[in-house]
Amino acid sequence: MRKPLDSEGIAALEFALILPFLLALIFGIIEFSFLMYDKQVITNASREGARYGIVLSDPRISYGEIEDVVNFYCANHLITFGAKSPPTVTPDRTGVESGDNLTVRVQYFYQFILFPKFINSRFSNGINLTAETVMKYE
Repeated sequence: MRKPLDSEGIAALEFALILPFLLALIFGIIEFSFLMYDKQVITNASREGARYGIVLSDPRISYGEIEDVVNFYCANHLITFGAKSPPTVTPDRTGVESGDNLTVRVQYFYQFILFPKFINSRFSNGINLTAETVMKYE
């Protein structure tokens, strides 16, 4: 006569088979959350830089000062876990008169934290995030 299967052993086997997929799903959600958070941070940083740059002052705010504002914001808010890749800030203006446009573009290379080698080879090192804000001078 056959002995009944051990249900605890089967449950352990099923758990061992599903665990890698479950962990990949959980860590993928975490990685994607970090990526979206950093995208939002550089978007806010570009807004902060543009808002700082358009305020009426004599003389007008320099590109270097705008870059400093953006870099300070990013340094205090980006999730990098020690990666030393600061964002690239590119301010551009059409003029310095009231009503002219100031564009602040922020580019940041997001390096994957949890899945550096498991992601598709196209994104194996990371992905470029870009944010741009256009505001008119006061």
